[in-house]
Amino acid sequence: MRIVVAGGAGYIGSHVSQRLVEAGHTVVVVDNLATGHRASVPAGAEFIHGDVSDPLLSRRTLRGADALIYLAAWKAAGESMTDPVKYSRNNIQATLSFLDAAVDEGVKYVAFSSSAAIYGEPKYLPIDEDHPKDPTNYYGFTKLEIERVLSWYDKLLGLRSASLRYFNAAGYDPAGRIVGLERNPANLIPVVMEVACGLRKEMQVFGTDYPTPDGSGVRDYIHVSDLALAHLQALEHLEKGGPSFSVNLGTGRGDSVLDVIRAAEKLTGRTVAHRIVGRREGDPAELWASGAKAKELLGWEPKHSDLETIVATTWKAYAANGLVK
Repeated sequence: MRIVVAGGAGYIGSHVSQRLVEAGHTVVVVDNLATGHRASVPAGAEFIHGDVSDPLLSRRTLRGADALIYLAAWKAAGESMTDPVKYSRNNIQATLSFLDAAVDEGVKYVAFSSSAAIYGEPKYLPIDEDHPKDPTNYYGFTKLEIERVLSWYDKLLGLRSASLRYFNAAGYDPAGRIVGLERNPANLIPVVMEVACGLRKEMQVFGTDYPTPDGSGVRDYIHVSDLALAHLQALEHLEKGGPSFSVNLGTGRGDSVLDVIRAAEKLTGRTVAHRIVGRREGDPAELWASGAKAKELLGWEPKHSDLETIVATTWKAYAANGLVK
């Protein structure tokens, strides 16, 4: 297939693009490089530098494509609550513009980067696909709205789609081919790495009084290479005639904040200085997913998502950038 990857120079997108190239597909990456890296685009993929909100560029990029993987979105939940207009323009307006161009150009399949944020506060664990959808931040709302549009586009236009609901993407390519670091990271594991490298003096742990084994919050960490495989399998499922679907991409278990810190200290041999502070409003004690549907539907099973592999591959990426002294 000829596959366009919108946001394919970003952290997740570059790993997805790498997996598609390896599988023999013709890959076209479009990215404005606001957060992505040109060097992260894999050899063998065509690169187009531009913004998905540009209708002329969109039409030109999508011409002749069989499938689209859409990852071009802002993703900071906290920022979405203070600057919702930014998230409306990019995560809703620009996304719809690009999807409409895909329809006009005859694209058959779409794999959409959705999020666990569509669920909001967990009502039960593990979270499955039938869990109530009640986002507690505007970022999650934008993802849920695009899922709803895709459902209607399937019914009305025949555009088949896969909405892939990520939990916590982490880690780097085990082969070391992709090492582009996220700019101004807010996620736990990159923050831990920055402390271990000395880029940050310390980090904060938001609460150790949760009803969890060690009192700190528990999350479901998925290795980015496992996520990349799911995108490939999703498109293959649609190409074989499968109907549109939505699935969680999670391990069915969780690791705590303190688990991550301990794993990083063990692997790096360095102390990760941290300060215990109060809970953040809206942070659930535990958040982890059932991956049963993805396994049943796609045959997807995470193979790299143990905490040791996630931490080790992330540390290697920081070392490859000359940050480990």
